[in-house]
Formats: sequence, structure tokens, C-alpha cells
Amino acid sequence: MSSVIESQEHQALRTAVAALGQRYGRAYLARAAREGGHPDELWADAAKLGYLGVNLPEEYGGGGGGIAELSIVLEELGAAGCPLLMMVVSPAICGTVIARFGTEAQKQTWLPGLADGTRTMAFGITEPDAGSNSHRITTTARREGDEWILRGRKVFISGVDIADATLIVGRTEDAKTGRLKPCLFIVPRDTPGFGRSVIDMELQAAEKQFELTLDDVRLPSSALIGDEDAGLLQLFAGLNPERIMTAAFAIGMGRYALAKAIDYAKTRQVWKEPIGAHQAVAHPLAQAHIELELARLMMQKAAALYDAGDDMGAGEAANMAKYAAGEACVRAVDQSVHTLGGNGLTREYGLASLITAARVSRIAPVSREMILNFISHQTLGLPKSY
Repeated sequence: MSSVIESQEHQALRTAVAALGQRYGRAYLARAAREGGHPDELWADAAKLGYLGVNLPEEYGGGGGGIAELSIVLEELGAAGCPLLMMVVSPAICGTVIARFGTEAQKQTWLPGLADGTRTMAFGITEPDAGSNSHRITTTARREGDEWILRGRKVFISGVDIADATLIVGRTEDAKTGRLKPCLFIVPRDTPGFGRSVIDMELQAAEKQFELTLDDVRLPSSALIGDEDAGLLQLFAGLNPERIMTAAFAIGMGRYALAKAIDYAKTRQVWKEPIGAHQAVAHPLAQAHIELELARLMMQKAAALYDAGDDMGAGEAANMAKYAAGEACVRAVDQSVHTLGGNGLTREYGLASLITAARVSRIAPVSREMILNFISHQTLGLPKSY
């Protein structure tokens, strides 16, 4: 990519992370998932090299960079076939929210560990009856003396079993208006009343998905992130990095699949020439490459706006980037499998499992239809249907 768009420092970061990714690769990640383990060695190596906390403040052990740098790390690991899903959650969402809104004690407690990989956090927003609609969240938090008491359920929460704590989105009652408003709470994994059960997913991944129950979970007042009145601002401060990092995850996966297909199309010979010489094979691969590059440009724009402190501009761009990357990833994976024909469905080539995995980027953390709603209302000014 031209240095006009990406600095030499960013290019060097890409090269370094790509080298780390190549040392592990897709076989490593697939083995961890198959054996019910986690990519602990890659996580530790990425942390040791400063990649996991590259977006967190230097005074708490981070790299002092932003989401732009963190998204490069995730994209390049994905392009090598070994993306770390918990990067989307732990440093990007939870680390960002705590760094921006946490108390000094919360920053001292969590940020150094999130930066050096020794601690991880999960993020709990999605609910069975509300999806990601923060206005319909029914997990409630009420004050009782110096404590908060949480009740509710969450669903499709990644990595709760390996996370030291989960950042839970609940709703408190505004004393002035009586209306419920979102607030974020740090819930340690072994807190009494905090239950979890694994959701049986068709998708095979090292990071498991959980349904959570909060049955009168008692938390100290220090569990509340920042100011009770800034809940919605804090929530969206975490959701924009989530969308940017989901785009990075999708772009990396699409690049990985495309590289496999290109290599196959250069060497697979059926008639006189390799199949890549045929335009019916070559053009769809070229189109997939173009779409991934375009999605990456929007992701870089979103990251730049977010890191510059433009939350409104970043909200629009992050949604667009996530939409574009999800679509580009699905098409790249589909075309790559198709290029390999029957081989594309074998375990040997490792592409078939990506057919399911690619769909995640269209669905989570927000569906493409909800992004189209956001753009039609917020950007185009069209009336709401709901």
C-alpha cells in the first residue's frame, strides 16, 4: 500500500506482525480449536512483542497508539490464518472504555494486564430478547447501600471462561426521570450469582460462546465504570472500536482465503495453461481483491477518525467499514472455495471451515441490516420505520 496512505511505521508494524503470524498459521489455530484449547502461545508472543496493548496508554504499559495500530495487528494475524478473536474484545472494547472513562484505580488494576496479555476481559451486551439494542436491554442494576445488584441474561458472549472479568452492559434507573439508562460494570469471573453455559455452535473456534445469567450479582460501587451519567457515551466509545476490529478480522480472513486461491490458480493445470489464465477464474479473484482493498480503506478512515477523537464521524465510518469488510470477506471466501472446486471442501486446504466463519462478519456484532438502518437514518436523514 502506498506510503501516502499508510506511514512507514504502520508498514513496519504490518511486516513484523505478518512474520509472527507466519510462525503460527492456520494449522496452529485449527489444532487449538479441535483440541478444546486456546491459542495461548500466540497470545503470549503477541503480548511480549507489544502488539496486544499497542492501543493502550503508555503510562499503563501500553504502546500509546490507537485502534489504527491494533487493527493492523489483527488484520495481519488474520491474513496469516491465525486471528485472535479476543483482541476485538479485551484490548479494543474493554481496554478502550477503561482507558477513556475508568477511574484511576480501575486503570491501574486492569490496563497493565490487558496490555501485557496476562489479563483478559469479555464484553456482555447482547441479550436474548434485545440483540444489541441498548434501548431494550433488560439487565438491570440497582443500588443497595454501597453495592450494585445486577439481574439479567446475556447471550453470545465470547471467551467468558478464559476472561478474568466481563464488562457487563446493564441499565440503572435515573433518579430524576425514572428512566433506565445504560451503564457498564466490571464483573469478575467467579462472582457469586454470575453463571455461564456454553452455546453449542456449528462454528468451530477456540473461543467459545456463552449464555450468562446474573442472579442478584452483588458488586461494590467501584465496579461501575466512570460516571453513571455518561453510560451511553461510554457504551458507544467501545462499540466503534469493536466494529473497526471486526472489519480487520474480516479483511484478514478474506486475504488469507484469497492467497490460497491465487496460489492454487497459478499452479493447478487442467488443460495447457494454469486455471488462473482463464478469465472466468481470474476476474472474480481480482474483484475480490479490489473489494477487500476498498473495505480496508474505509477501515483506515474509521480508525483515523476514532483515534482523532471524532466519535460521530467514526461511528458512521466504522459501520460502513464493518459492512464493507463483511461483504468482501464472504465473497472472497466463497470465490476462493469455488476456485479450488472439490479441493476447497477438503480439510487439507483449510478453506471449507471459513464458509461458516465468514458469515459471522455479516452478523456480529451488528447485522448488515442494522448498519443499513443506521446509514439510512443518520447519514441520509431518511425516516425511521421503528
